Amino acid sequence: MKDNFWYVYILKCSDNKPYTGYTQDLNDRLGRHERGSVPATKDRRPIVLENFFGFSDKYQALEFEKYLKSGSGRALMNRRFYKR
Repeated sequence: MKDNFWYVYILKCSDNKPYTGYTQDLNDRLGRHERGSVPATKDRRPIVLENFFGFSDKYQALEFEKYLKSGSGRALMNRRFYKR
């Protein structure tokens, strides 16, 4: 998925907790998570992609990722996007 979009994604990790990130190349980023190349998730594998959201603007993607990591964003994510 390499194009002019930025993606915010939610992973379900083996510890049953979400990981949220952003990237411009979703397939490459997921591969790095799966291989253990990302320190934040290397000890939390296997991972499953739960959801992703595309943005045409990098800064909108960053703001949405930041929101999802806030208290109200985590509550929204747990209710709507992340399946436990």
